Amino acid sequence: MTDKAAGVQGQSVCPGKYARVERERRFLLAEPPTPSTVTATRVITDRYLVGTRLRLRRADFSDGGCERKLTQKVPIPRPGGVQGLITNTYLSPAEYDLLASLRAAVLSKTRFSVPPLGVDVFSGPLQGLVLAEAEFTTDEEAQSFVPPPQCVSEVTNDVRFTGGRLVETSRQDLLGWLAEYGLDPEGP
Repeated sequence: MTDKAAGVQGQSVCPGKYARVERERRFLLAEPPTPSTVTATRVITDRYLVGTRLRLRRADFSDGGCERKLTQKVPIPRPGGVQGLITNTYLSPAEYDLLASLRAAVLSKTRFSVPPLGVDVFSGPLQGLVLAEAEFTTDEEAQSFVPPPQCVSEVTNDVRFTGGRLVETSRQDLLGWLAEYGLDPEGP
C-alpha cells in the first residue's frame, strides 16, 4: 500500500481497489439502551489476530442468523471521523473456523441497533463499558452529526476506546479511563 493510500503524514485518505474509507464517531454512554429503543441485537465475538491488523468477527443475530467476516483496518494518524481504511471479506463457516484456529486476542460484546447508533455493551473484563458509534458516508455527515443526549462523552480521538486497544485492556485500566470521563460502572 502506498503512503497516499494509507493517509500517512497528513495526506488525503484514498480508498484502494478493495478498501473503503471508514468514517465513524464513538461515544461513551452511562448505561445500555432501553429495550424499547432497540431495533436489532447481535452478539459479537471479535478475534484480533496476533501480530496483524486483521480482525475475525462472528456476529450472531437474534433471529438465528450468523455473519462471519475478516476485516483489515489501516488507521490513519489524524483526528476526526475518518478512522482509516477498512476492507471486509465475508466468510463461509469453514473459512471462519480455519482462521479462528490462529492465535488471537478475543473481545466479546452485544451490539444493539439504536438508530442512528450502534451501541456495544461489553462483557468480561470490560463489563460496564457501553460504547456507541455512528458511521457516515461523507466527511460532512460526520462533522455535522449531533449526538443524542444519552451520549456522555465523545471518544472518537481517544485510541484507548478502539477495539484493537480494548482487547488488551485490563479491568483496572478500563475503570481508570472511565473515571476520567466521570463514569463509574461499579458505582451505585
